[in-house]
Amino acid sequence: MRLLKDNIKIVHFSLLLSCLNFLFFHFPFFKFIFTNVDYKSFNGITIIICFIILAVVANAFAFFLLLFLLRFVGKIILVLFFVVSAIAVYFINTYGVIIDGGMVGNVLNTNYTEAAGFFSIKLLLYAIVLGVIPAIIIIKAQIVYVTFKRFLAITSATLLFMLIVVFANAQNWLWVDKNSPVLGGLAMPWSYTVNLSLHYIHKQQENEKEILLPDATIKDNQKSVVVLVIGESARRENFSLYGYSKNTNPLLSKTPGVFHFNATSCATYTTAGVKCILEHKNTGDLYEILPNYLYRNGVEVAWRTTNWGEPPVHIKNYLGKDALMKDCKGEGCEYDEVLLNNLKEQIAASTKNKVLIILHTSTSHGPEYSKKYPPQFETFKPVCNSVELAKCSTTELVNAYDNTIGYTDYILYNVIEDLKQLKEYRSAMIFVSDHGESLGEKNLYMHGMPLRLAPKQQYEIPFIVWTSDNSLKQLNTENSLSQEYVFHSVLNFLGIQSPVYNEELNIFK
Repeated sequence: MRLLKDNIKIVHFSLLLSCLNFLFFHFPFFKFIFTNVDYKSFNGITIIICFIILAVVANAFAFFLLLFLLRFVGKIILVLFFVVSAIAVYFINTYGVIIDGGMVGNVLNTNYTEAAGFFSIKLLLYAIVLGVIPAIIIIKAQIVYVTFKRFLAITSATLLFMLIVVFANAQNWLWVDKNSPVLGGLAMPWSYTVNLSLHYIHKQQENEKEILLPDATIKDNQKSVVVLVIGESARRENFSLYGYSKNTNPLLSKTPGVFHFNATSCATYTTAGVKCILEHKNTGDLYEILPNYLYRNGVEVAWRTTNWGEPPVHIKNYLGKDALMKDCKGEGCEYDEVLLNNLKEQIAASTKNKVLIILHTSTSHGPEYSKKYPPQFETFKPVCNSVELAKCSTTELVNAYDNTIGYTDYILYNVIEDLKQLKEYRSAMIFVSDHGESLGEKNLYMHGMPLRLAPKQQYEIPFIVWTSDNSLKQLNTENSLSQEYVFHSVLNFLGIQSPVYNEELNIFK
């Protein structure tokens, strides 16, 4: 390519990169605009033209600044932009995600196992064609820089031009403001760069130490245990307990004492969803979460997890999958059944009268739904085995997901069976999911959409409760709950008196 051999002026090179950025990464951005404006009207045409001009000119201006001010370092930053944008636009096109602040936080909390599950040839092609090849051009290009005087003139003229374009579109500012979360989450490379910066700014603003809650008091000596099962990506409408046509809950549906509530999550991604389940109220602050609070106040607390993304857990008994697998035998140990290994024995061995066990599952997390359950639980066939969910038929995708719900049913049933054998305890099992899941509705997959834009499948969740016959606890008939009910209901069942307890957020009479 001549570009790699000949000198090229910095203005021309910045404009070239901006055009490539526009062609490669802005299809989802303009697809959203065309979907949400009347592109045949004058206002619609104005918005579209304005954004095309700004997308090219503003990015060219930013690239120009990086190259002039930082020289080779600017090249490296641009290389990173193209590679990361290529990967980001793959996930936007494939799963319908939006790279907002919540999604950035979700990505930063993703571990290697989950990340590896998204690998595909298509992802590799995106990275090479849209990322690596432009990166080679950027590194090899021989750029001719302008004088500082010329730099100031170009900068001033470009800023003036962009201001004129923006103010010429003033009549559509309200539309832009209304849709800014989505537009900002689809504009490359600023969706992830700005939101990444905001993520760390918010992290710094958070309290370095969690805000402690007022001390609690254990009211009685009655042996009581609650097993709180935090589900992963379990959407309510695929549970037959809630009226789903396929029998995804063959065991729970026949178990006496099981009750289900309609519930919604306060977020559509794991970190925020789990935080909401464990806090006494939904805030942006880092209050002391349920396990930490009860552990500090004399309750036996254990956390067992095959997942991640929870707030800091400050208890003695925290067991991840590797620790749980050490003395686990059988095929189920490779799956979420490992959470049940020696569960009954651990509860029985407690020297305290009040016990809270939290099981944090990963059963229904995509895209590899068919790998989340043992082969004998593949009840519904055929199933989707691809990480590129759009390539699967709706039937295959839903079947694979429904099998994860059937496996969840089996796990919850076994928790209940274990608790039934602990006759000296008043027992309760509470299952609530961190968020829901999209399975191709409106061309959306998985989760992570901003809550105000998310379809109901991403926030309508199951809230399933079982209590032992000797618990003497009856459930309130209210049938519409939020995740905040968990904290206060656990306190009530265990007989914990606390200044932060809210009776209105308690499921027990």
